[in-house]
Amino acid sequence: MDPPGQGRRSGSEGARSRVGGTTGMRASSGAEGRVHIQTVTGPVDPADVGLTLPAEHFYIQQWEVTGHAGNFQLEDDDVFAEEIAAFQAVGGSCIVDQTPACIGRRPERLRALSERTGLRIVMATGWYTDEYAPPEDRLERLSVRAMADRLIGEIVDGVGTTGIRPGIIGEFGCARSYVSPLEERILRASARAARATGIAMATHAVHSEIGLDQLDLFEEEGADLTRVSIGHCDSHPHLAYWMRIAERGAFVQVDNLGEPMGRHEGRLISLVRELVDRGFERQILLSHDVGVVPELRYHGGRGFTYLSETFLPRLRDAGLGESVIETITVHNPKRLLTFPG
Repeated sequence: MDPPGQGRRSGSEGARSRVGGTTGMRASSGAEGRVHIQTVTGPVDPADVGLTLPAEHFYIQQWEVTGHAGNFQLEDDDVFAEEIAAFQAVGGSCIVDQTPACIGRRPERLRALSERTGLRIVMATGWYTDEYAPPEDRLERLSVRAMADRLIGEIVDGVGTTGIRPGIIGEFGCARSYVSPLEERILRASARAARATGIAMATHAVHSEIGLDQLDLFEEEGADLTRVSIGHCDSHPHLAYWMRIAERGAFVQVDNLGEPMGRHEGRLISLVRELVDRGFERQILLSHDVGVVPELRYHGGRGFTYLSETFLPRLRDAGLGESVIETITVHNPKRLLTFPG
């Protein structure tokens, strides 16, 4: 494994020649040094982005991976347009598609969907977890530096010949309560790419405190933890865990809102309120993690509107004011996604 924090300075032309290595220089993200959020239709001014869902999925195809058949996946653009219209009707402005290429990312379809609906869509790059690593990527033969170079190539030049650039690395992380050897290399490569380009990172961390181990690795690589979102914190609803993430400057991402939870959702509301009371409202993100057919409104699910229609009213009932809710749903995602100038 390459030493932590050591990126490659190549003499060749292209993305790798723009990697900053240990000097702190950044590779261009394609917006000529302007502060921006990168969407599938190009860079946009953060001031033009409002209510944002930071962790959703379009076109996810986990069923294509051996052992995961039975996850009914999303494909119908007409249904998506209807779901997006419902989100826009409640004030929705932007959705972050945290679907890496290995589980179904569709850059050109995302761009067409954005152009059709007017929704700002942020696309992801990266690798999900070790069990989803595509054999054709041959990650077991790549160094951390080479993996980081692949990510940087997409961030700087776009995916393939499409010119469509990702605006976040995600969703990537750990399938279990520990970091596997391949996952460690993916985490380190992602941190190096983020450090080189200024892109944000969003992780997969479930049913444990594994998010803290992810932050440790990112810190070792010199990544900016204020541009990191630790995913699925709702799956480990313990204040001490959420506090340790927030205290390090990262985002606590609560992202399965609207799933049948019984009394669990009340616990999440209490935890969100507790973080706010302790001064961490700037460290909270809320989303649905929609990814399969039954979760769409069209099929009787929560769609992209449960947050606005149900969860936010419950937060208001718990005493959260409008300025705090705006911070959580507008300003926090914007801060995560904004590339520095």
